[in-house]
Amino acid sequence: MCCIFMILVFLGPRVGILFWWAAEPGRFDKVFDTFIWPCLGWVFVPWTTLMYVGVGINGIDGFEWVWMGLALLCDLAMYSGGAYKREEVPGYSSYASRYGS
Repeated sequence: MCCIFMILVFLGPRVGILFWWAAEPGRFDKVFDTFIWPCLGWVFVPWTTLMYVGVGINGIDGFEWVWMGLALLCDLAMYSGGAYKREEVPGYSSYASRYGS
């Protein structure tokens, strides 16, 4: 079950970006000036890129910054989500087990 969840988390927004680009390539042309920014966003911050395409067509102002912040938090959570299970990794010793706290 965990593997399916991880596949959806890592591929979900990326597949969404590809489907949206295939359905509406003109929207990506209006939001991004070059091809490099959506490609970098697809690799590193897919939730933020997806949200930027959704709310950034006329520029971002007002409450749209909240949506962008939530998308960025989703990206950060996606990359740091397994940090709480470090004790389960073989060979990894936590601070508490090293120093007896």
